Amino acid sequence: MFELLAQDRSASGGKARRGRLTTAHGVIDTPAFMPVGTQGPVKAMSPRELREVNAQIVLGNTYHLFVRPGLEVIKHFGGLHKFMNWDGPILTDSGGYQIFSLAKLRKITEEGVHFQNHVDGTPAFVSPEIAMEIQVTLGSDIAMTLDECAPYPCEREYAARSLEMTTRWAKRCKEWKEENAQRSTSNAQRSNEEPINSQRSTIDQLLFGIVQGATFEDLRKQSAQAIVDLDFDGYAVGGVSVGEPEEEMMRAVDSTEPFLSPDKPRYAMGLGTPPQLLGMIARGMDMFDCVLPTRLARNGTAFTSTGTLNLKNAEFAFDKRPIEESCECSTCREFTRGYIRHLIKAEEILGLRLISLHNLFFYLDLMGRVRSAIESGAFEPFRKEFVANYKTRTVDLANSVGKAASFPPNKSGH
Repeated sequence: MFELLAQDRSASGGKARRGRLTTAHGVIDTPAFMPVGTQGPVKAMSPRELREVNAQIVLGNTYHLFVRPGLEVIKHFGGLHKFMNWDGPILTDSGGYQIFSLAKLRKITEEGVHFQNHVDGTPAFVSPEIAMEIQVTLGSDIAMTLDECAPYPCEREYAARSLEMTTRWAKRCKEWKEENAQRSTSNAQRSNEEPINSQRSTIDQLLFGIVQGATFEDLRKQSAQAIVDLDFDGYAVGGVSVGEPEEEMMRAVDSTEPFLSPDKPRYAMGLGTPPQLLGMIARGMDMFDCVLPTRLARNGTAFTSTGTLNLKNAEFAFDKRPIEESCECSTCREFTRGYIRHLIKAEEILGLRLISLHNLFFYLDLMGRVRSAIESGAFEPFRKEFVANYKTRTVDLANSVGKAASFPPNKSGH
């Protein structure tokens, strides 16, 4: 399932890993970035374009797909892969992030979470077992356990209660998977006239457990040990990138990583900027997802190796250069900054599509360069040089964070 191919052996004690994760729909080379397709599609991108930028896996969201279009529609089309015409691996978040982001519309109990869904206000209930049934029906290659993503800041007592419930929910998710691997159909499919083969879906689907604990080092250790003891196919660090300072985010990973199984993939949820990704890779993380490449694109902002460019700015009106001179994406091969600025200012959809394509290519190409650097034993020099040259435009990122807090939320990670 997961093969560790190389590891950083720098004098500074780096933990960067190069691996390969095999799923039912293909192989994922790690470190890997997963474009976010909350409601199925990665915003503004077709599956063909995702293949062109070398996306190996995409992320979908259990809660959003459960609410709209609903499971009956997806079952009718034969699962999420066929519904969205994507033949590569898919990871589905369990809906745990929506427990955080839809705080005003939900009530948490030991049994699960009662929602007033954000589309039409009708009630919905998601338990660990229902989250698993939904993900099996979607047919994702990697499913996530249901968890509570604690807010930032939160009291230690709350974080402790939350992670203990998250552990109990994780155990229920695993028990459901083990029980249903022995059955030909699940409860979710018995009422359907044309049930899919849930036995094969359940066996083929990998299940990742999620570590919580907020910003408390001892709680992170406690959560990691409890989740690892349940023996999942992979492990995720949740409850990061929820408004905490970057140093707290990194500290949460530092507190968790020593207790994660070295022979299983590690997923840092909902991250991040390019320097943050490199920082997480240096700390031994393997998989990432983030909405920034497509969200910032919709604001006219492009990623480059020296930082972000806000292409709405007047300075680019007469600029005949591509977004980035050395970039091999189709946007940079075919269009100028000046033309893309015109499209954005004129509110032409093509503009945000071109920047989205470039930004995704940039993120995915960065992961490819990281994998090569780890293999050659040069990751730490690569990371230091990249971070030194990368200038964060706080205005661009502030705009993104402001939009991330808007309703309805479309961030999938924790």
